Amino acid sequence: MPAAALGALLVPSALLTAGCSVTGQTGPTPPSPSGRAAKVCRALHDALPARVDGQRRGEADPASDYTAVWGDPAIELRCGVPRPAKLTPGDEEYNPTADAAEVNGVSWLIEKQDGGYRFTTTDRVANVELTVPDDYAPEAEALADLSDPVRRTVPKRQL
Repeated sequence: MPAAALGALLVPSALLTAGCSVTGQTGPTPPSPSGRAAKVCRALHDALPARVDGQRRGEADPASDYTAVWGDPAIELRCGVPRPAKLTPGDEEYNPTADAAEVNGVSWLIEKQDGGYRFTTTDRVANVELTVPDDYAPEAEALADLSDPVRRTVPKRQL
């Protein structure tokens, strides 16, 4: 078969394949941790459970060692995010009495958002953020499945 004819067959095939792979959904934006935070985030990624709050782990898009998703709508985890403004002295949003909960030895900042909650670790060398849609109310239940891997792989920050 001539190369031009083969190319003509491959282009529509590639377009068809690309069309089938588009889901219209995107995963969480991967953070860009460096140094020790990047290392512990990769360790956390390897230790994450297959299920969170009964939801099966999916493939984050874009794929990253710093993100993970479960269910649809997605429960989204990001590791290596910046410290939340509510926990940063000097930031105008700083709130030393912000709501937090300890689950299995891990402290999580609790922030209500449109459509769900965001939970962020408060005392770890890498900040881990979990966004849970209202569909999974009570949203804090997801923390029970993730606190143990966080505690094992992301050490506490030395004060």
